[in-house]
Amino acid sequence: MAGPSAREEHPTGVVVVVVGPTASGKTALAIDIARALGTDIVSADARQVYHSMAIGTAAPTAEERSQAPHHLVEWLSPDTLYSAGQFEEDAVPILTRLCQEHGSAVICGGSGMYVKAALEGLDELPADLSIRKELNERLDREGLAVLAQELTELDPTHARGMDLLNPQRVIRALEVCLASGKPFSSFHNQKPKARPWQTVKIGLRPERAWMSQRIDHRAHAMMDAGWLNETQSLLPYEGHNALNTVGYKELFQHLHGQCTLEQALNDIIVHTRQFAKRQLTWFQKDEDVVWFDFHEHNQTQVMNEAKLWVLSACKERQTKP
Repeated sequence: MAGPSAREEHPTGVVVVVVGPTASGKTALAIDIARALGTDIVSADARQVYHSMAIGTAAPTAEERSQAPHHLVEWLSPDTLYSAGQFEEDAVPILTRLCQEHGSAVICGGSGMYVKAALEGLDELPADLSIRKELNERLDREGLAVLAQELTELDPTHARGMDLLNPQRVIRALEVCLASGKPFSSFHNQKPKARPWQTVKIGLRPERAWMSQRIDHRAHAMMDAGWLNETQSLLPYEGHNALNTVGYKELFQHLHGQCTLEQALNDIIVHTRQFAKRQLTWFQKDEDVVWFDFHEHNQTQVMNEAKLWVLSACKERQTKP
């Protein structure tokens, strides 16, 4: 297992990174760690940045936020286009300030590109607006599956670890491939940007069968909490990128009479399980992440062990000259 890493010669504070697949318990662990350290949490979730989508994005509840302050949660309108690059600009100053004021900060989320943006910065990618326009026109004519297959052929490495159900990301990756003549993944090798902190990275990895069951239960609980009504209120924003995500797309299809509610819910569960698998694939590439595996009956014990490991690692880094 790899341990904590440092990025600067004289860092100020430690950023604790909590990652893992959806519904793995990241939020609960991040809150426990933040409370123990006396600091705040920065959410690294590409959908929780939007307001009016709290149920479908499983945003931290008011009770959870009262236990530990959360930043970059529910602060943008669903019609706002937001990127990992913009997240880097917003998250880095907050993390830096928290480290200066409290000696530490916690970043928690399942959006791998957002975590990478905050910790390392992003590669400078080529852009070609004419290619992007053509790809968007093809999306309307041919559908997302055709573009996703083309990306898989041009860059199987990147395609394996990304959300192929996200039109914006598929189009952007294809644009880079076509504009540069090189795989999108070949741009992921730049030297990480210097940050004024050290990092401690921890990952939660639930047993697969229990994870699948948990995703099923959570989807039903979200429906009971009013997810369909929330989706109906978001119909005016349907065409925006914020709603091009698992859950809302399937419920929009039901609201348009294209499938039954039962079929939409079944599709949500299947697609969420696939998404969780892609998240694990992404995060497991990071050799600095220390993984904690658990199943239904030892979850509490493992979560506590994970928290204690983080606190020990933070103390070690903060006291090291």
